[in-house]
Amino acid sequence: MLEYVIKRLAYVVATLAVMSVLIFLITQIMPGNIAHLILGDFASPADIATLEAQLGLNDPWYVQYLRWASAMLHGDMGTSLSMNQPVADVIWGAVGRSALLAGISIVLVAIIGIWLGVYAGVRRGSKSDNAISMVTYVNIAVPEFFWAIVVIMLFAGYLRILPATGYASLDDGLWNWLRHLILPVFTLVTGLIAHVSRLTRSSVIDVMNTQYIRAARARGLSERRVVRDHALRNALLPAITVLAIDVGVLMGGVVVAETIFSFPGLGRTLIYAIQHMDLPLLQASMMVVTFVYAMANLSADLLYAFLNPKIRYGRGDA
Repeated sequence: MLEYVIKRLAYVVATLAVMSVLIFLITQIMPGNIAHLILGDFASPADIATLEAQLGLNDPWYVQYLRWASAMLHGDMGTSLSMNQPVADVIWGAVGRSALLAGISIVLVAIIGIWLGVYAGVRRGSKSDNAISMVTYVNIAVPEFFWAIVVIMLFAGYLRILPATGYASLDDGLWNWLRHLILPVFTLVTGLIAHVSRLTRSSVIDVMNTQYIRAARARGLSERRVVRDHALRNALLPAITVLAIDVGVLMGGVVVAETIFSFPGLGRTLIYAIQHMDLPLLQASMMVVTFVYAMANLSADLLYAFLNPKIRYGRGDA
């Protein structure tokens, strides 16, 4: 198991290294001049040239990259051009709020999505299975922003029981804190729950038709024990993988939800950095998103290997 963990960690490090180069290069070819952005529209060409020399902007790109990557590794994310404050201060506050939003969402997706999938899978062809399938098909087809518009119109516009935008801390009261999370979380989880439940249902149906399940039933075990002790362990393996993939999908959904609901998280910070050509803030935001996605996939790989020893012993780890 240790060898497997080391191999996966090496993949993560390599992925982050490659992505850091791509992120740096992409931000370097974006239109605009950092020195001009810092000094303003009325700066003279001489002042801009002087600042470019001070910032090392005339150095080859690989020298600039190594300087930036070294600073990032030491926790120095630079200074925001538009806010004139350390990027780390801006990022970590936004990351905490986005982590709260994404964390609640992924837990709900895992619990509700897997439960619905198992429930529908063991009752294949029943009215409840058909009802769940119909709802999930609709939710998979409908984009997130549609549900965002619907819930804003219904709960914030018509019923006026939930706020349409903003964020409240726990210091403002538990209910006020929850009220600002309900609509963004609902928007994020609706499609992902449908995705996970459909995959789980298919996996459960496949497992329930295997030989060892028939053997367990032949031994006189109750259907509950057959499902709990024999079917779930193998049926949940694909669900674990898709949950890791959904973390990446969730990161994209967070950007949409935070923009629509004016939620001050990492997604909205990323959009702000693009709109204001704030390259240090943009680079740091993109690296944090990449790191989160890499960690989610690493966690899924390790959990998958824990549940299925063939992954870490033998050909499964190739």
